[in-house]
Amino acid sequence: MSEEDLSNRISVRRLALYLYPLGIGAVGINLFFLSLIFSWVGWPVMSPYMAMAGGVVLGYPFAYPFAKHIRYLMDKSDGLLD
Repeated sequence: MSEEDLSNRISVRRLALYLYPLGIGAVGINLFFLSLIFSWVGWPVMSPYMAMAGGVVLGYPFAYPFAKHIRYLMDKSDGLLD
């Protein structure tokens, strides 16, 4: 690949920012269901708003490794990892 093609590649950080809204939802839903499971042992159930707040806080840290994996797959499909 030419240098121009390599300079047009999307960075992992930008991919993670694009995936951040999906991370918010995924983490929020998982936190809510986790609190439902822990309610069986006596813990309080988390409100959906609290779960979404946790998703806002934890969404990016969980989206970043997924973005790294997507970047790896994109590089592999472009033939950069041969």
